[in-house]
Amino acid sequence: MNLKILPLLVLLTVGLSLFASGCTGPSNSQNNENTGQKVEVAGPNEPIIVAVSVLPQAEFVEKVGGDKVKTVLIIPPGADPHTYEPSPKEMGKVSEARMYVTVGVDMPFEKVWIDRFESINSGTLIVNSSDGIQLKELTAHDHSEGEGAEEHAAELEEDENKSDNSTQTGIHEELDSHIWTSPANAKIMVENICEGLVKIDPENKEYYTQNRDAYLEELDALDARIREKLEGKTERSFMVYHPSWGYFAADYNLTMIPVEIEGKEPSAQDLAKLIDLSKEKQVKVIFIQPQFSTRSAQSVAEEIGGEVVAVDPLAKDYIGNMNNVSDIFARNLV
Repeated sequence: MNLKILPLLVLLTVGLSLFASGCTGPSNSQNNENTGQKVEVAGPNEPIIVAVSVLPQAEFVEKVGGDKVKTVLIIPPGADPHTYEPSPKEMGKVSEARMYVTVGVDMPFEKVWIDRFESINSGTLIVNSSDGIQLKELTAHDHSEGEGAEEHAAELEEDENKSDNSTQTGIHEELDSHIWTSPANAKIMVENICEGLVKIDPENKEYYTQNRDAYLEELDALDARIREKLEGKTERSFMVYHPSWGYFAADYNLTMIPVEIEGKEPSAQDLAKLIDLSKEKQVKVIFIQPQFSTRSAQSVAEEIGGEVVAVDPLAKDYIGNMNNVSDIFARNLV
């Protein structure tokens, strides 16, 4: 090789290396103006990995993010969100997320994940999907109405306080985490998700906002259909095993009667009172969900000559599922 051109080749190689490193270096980042949190800005062609706690959130993220996002679910279908622990493999997948959408209400595992993200990936944007939602207390005793119902609620609470007063001090302080069962709340969650995606990928703001607006219209139409189905119902009480439908009940002026008491199977005495209440309220169906036992619900149904019907608040097809659930509720309200 001609020694005179060797220095030129060396310089050319170094120059190309520097150019390449400039094009493929670390992702750009920006600070969240509200929290000061460092937010990694998405690259031009890579899908944004978004971790979510429950399936309905995955639906919301994908409706807004379209083909620009890829969701990773922390709680798989069929698992109980209150007790599930992800495997190391699942933890590895979730740790790659650029954004984590939390429910943000009384789900202890979310605090664990937030701490994990902060320790291993400071660029992950944490989006609290309950921000702006008026939260409700989760209680097994304040959903009934009428003279008999009030007596039932007071008796149940008195019995529990006698049996273990130390565990009941927070009975009216636990918040209901099932925020998505209200279409009105779902709209707020979608707004929060859109804001998060825009922070990560500001260049596609118009794409996300158009998708958001289209989906908000679908949620408005869903709300109108549910109201029409439930119009004219005079006895508006329904019984569920696990109190997952409190926000739905509040939206549509319904009364939810839970079988489960503070996460525990009811005693024989509690079951007897529930049976009396269901007869008073003309309840013929007890709604269950796949994540929980049906034994107590079956017992009540047998005593009142009713049936057990499965409805799943954790289904991904949010609008289709809520249409189906509201159909079932409407058919079984007097």
